Amino acid sequence: MRRVGLAATASYLPERRFDAAELAAASAIPREVVLEKFGLREKRIAADGEHVTDLAVEAARSLFDESGVEPADVDVVMYFGSSWKDWAVWQAAPWIAHRLGCSNAFAVEYDNVSHGSPIALRIAGSLLRGEPGLRNVLLVAACRESRLLDYANERSRFMFNFGDGAVAALLVAEPERNEVLGSHAITDGSFSLQVKVARGGSREPEGSPYLDVADPAAMKHGLDDVSLRNFVAAAAGALDRSGSRLDDVAYVCPLHMKRSMHDALLAELGIPAERAAYLDDTGHMSGVDSLFGLDRAARSGALADGDLVLLIAAGTGYTWAATVVRWGPLT
Repeated sequence: MRRVGLAATASYLPERRFDAAELAAASAIPREVVLEKFGLREKRIAADGEHVTDLAVEAARSLFDESGVEPADVDVVMYFGSSWKDWAVWQAAPWIAHRLGCSNAFAVEYDNVSHGSPIALRIAGSLLRGEPGLRNVLLVAACRESRLLDYANERSRFMFNFGDGAVAALLVAEPERNEVLGSHAITDGSFSLQVKVARGGSREPEGSPYLDVADPAAMKHGLDDVSLRNFVAAAAGALDRSGSRLDDVAYVCPLHMKRSMHDALLAELGIPAERAAYLDDTGHMSGVDSLFGLDRAARSGALADGDLVLLIAAGTGYTWAATVVRWGPLT
């Protein structure tokens, strides 16, 4: 079976900063709660007219500029970011590929939600392992879900940390470094109707244009019972498929979540806080987070050759997912 690995990563953040004080003023939630409970110092907000595909293209262009990879050499462009794109019923990947000049690539869409990064690596890796004629997959994801928030709606307050940004990664067959190993995911569909934007679908075409939660108390109670356990099970499954154990993990790239859950997850995994990404200056960016955290960790020098990196995320639906990357040259 062919090995696959990350040849390059890059990211993009919009210029507009929206800090804890502004969120407090917009939502009537005390600034101290935003900082301490939400774990958010600031997040980024896309400009008017700056859409999901614009964000994704910026991240991918940075990847090409830094890596020297030519767009025409890309075999597959896979979009895996927010489901809320430039238009309600529309494929973002072909337009992204066209704008980037990936003229020899076919486009595929995996527009899942906050568990996007680990599963995108899993799907793209399987594609490369299963089709010997493919050499690489350009993964791109973006989020503009800050524009889906109604700060007056207390039912949706757990999503007030949603910010905007993008990430890109080039996954290659027979890599020289940064091998992508095993993945695992768990889905509990009993939560699937809790979080949604009603407008634009066939059930409520004239419904609310904002993210909403059907029953916040029931969702919180249900997730409190299973979430931490499923996070750990997803991690354990991915590590087992990688021939590794929790003790082998050197760095964790989770999605952005409230501080208490982040701390509880690291405690269960046995990872010190300084060995995990925490995106308190960007907020949660749908499926972008885990790969964004990996890109940031690599650029900051937080990763050493041989480090086992765990990308872990969860998203409404409800799915918990993890993928393992061995950082550094292949041995």
